[in-house]
Order: sequence, then C-alpha cells, then structure tokens
Amino acid sequence: MNTRTDLAIESFPDNFSEKVHMHTRKGIFNITEIIIDDDSYTESLGKTKGRYVTLEGHNLINFSDGYEEMIHELAEEIRKFIPDGDILVVGLGNRDITPDALGAIVSSKVLATRHLANELGNNMDDFMKSLRRVSTFAGGVLGQTGIETAEIIHSICREIKPAGIIAIDALACSDVSRLGTTIQISDSGISPGSGVANARKELSEKLLGIPVTAIGVPTVIDIHTIIRNFANSEPENFPEMMVTSREIDRLIERSAQLIAYGINLALQPSLTPEDVRGLF
Repeated sequence: MNTRTDLAIESFPDNFSEKVHMHTRKGIFNITEIIIDDDSYTESLGKTKGRYVTLEGHNLINFSDGYEEMIHELAEEIRKFIPDGDILVVGLGNRDITPDALGAIVSSKVLATRHLANELGNNMDDFMKSLRRVSTFAGGVLGQTGIETAEIIHSICREIKPAGIIAIDALACSDVSRLGTTIQISDSGISPGSGVANARKELSEKLLGIPVTAIGVPTVIDIHTIIRNFANSEPENFPEMMVTSREIDRLIERSAQLIAYGINLALQPSLTPEDVRGLF
C-alpha cells in the first residue's frame, strides 16, 4: 500500500516504537511533537532522525477570533528551531501552480534585512540595528530553471554564509481532515516534491552544514488514499492523481500570510503583528 504523506504524525501511530517519542500539548492549536532517535525509518517511511512538530485544529482558510494568538503560538514554535545569527528563508515550489505556490508567497512576505546596514550605514536607528539579518529567496523549480533548488541554495550559502535556513513548501497528507488545517515544522530538512512522488535533492543540515528548519502545510492528497479511506478498498485501474480543495486559492493566501507572520515574529521578536501587517 503506497500512502503518500509528508506528515510525520501520519507516518507513526501512537507508541510506534522505542525509537519514536510522541508528546502532545494543547494551546490555540493542538500540538504534537514527534522525536525520532535515528534514521531507522528513512527507507520504510521516509522520515529521518529529527524533531517534527505538528500544529492542528484550525481551518487555515478562515480568520478565526484567535488569529493573533495563532500567530504568536506559531512564532514561538518556530523560534525553538532556529539558531542565532543570519537566516536565509527559502520559498520552495512553483508559484505558477496554486497548490505548490505556498513557499514562494511566504518568502515574499518575510522581512529581508541583510542589506540594511550597507544601504543605510550611519542612518540606521536603534530599532533597525536590533533587527536580525535575514535574506529571502524563491527560485522556482527544476523545470523552470534547469537547476536543482538544492544546488542554488548551496551556492547562496557559500556566498552569504547564513547560520541557518528556513525552507517553506507545500506538503501532501493522507487524511482529508488535515488538508489546509495543519502546519508541520521539522529540523530534519526537506526533499521538495517527495509527497507527490517527485522528490528532488534534499535540503538538510547534512548537505548544507547548517540547521535547516522546514515548514509546510498540506495542500494536496493522493486520490488513491482517498479511495482507501472512504471505500475501504484498493483502487484498481485508477490513474495517478493528486487532488486539492476547491478553495485552494484562499487556502494558499491565508496560510502563507499566517506562516509569514509567524516567521517574521520568530526572527524579529521586537516586532508586533501590527508592525508586520504594516510592512506588507
């Protein structure tokens, strides 16, 4: 049975093994933290050693009454993953294909500050001096550039030497209820396109030599998985197909905004949601 999912929470049932530790806690989101001790499950389940945090419970299409609390809780979870120092924020995926546009849109909404010292020099006030140095990049996909994204990021890292990377990408899930309601954060890196069987070279600390924090939202689900879940049977002679929500445009717009707010507040603690809202 070939169930496609990028979510660790869907890969490991409770008490899966002594090498997988699962903890839950409740805030504005239901938060599940999974820690995998080694790389035993890389081949069988596609999940490498690392920490995976899943935030669930809200339809990201809607602006709920607790929206500002959601931003702060997301920012706090992201902050636990990122190192001190300069950060490169990378938007993965293809902006021309809506379900795959999350990363590019998020990166366009993250405050880039690395250039400010050179541009403004002595004209920088104390507030601007307090901002962390952040760079952003969204370079498209292999079919658009002819270059693996990992190769581009590797070259950028050689030049600007960030302390860490935040990579944002659209994900695949295997449970319809998690489509557009879930955010996953992990420190295990990311293989763009793995959830739709189109995996490219991974972005990881092993490859790049610096911590890589991956953030994503499930925007697609495999039709074969849907049939198994709802018809309790194996699909026969059915084409390979990934499906998404009919409100995918709004889902990408709203989830990108939420994640961008969370990243901005995680990277720049002196900012407020109102400050971020005024920037974009």
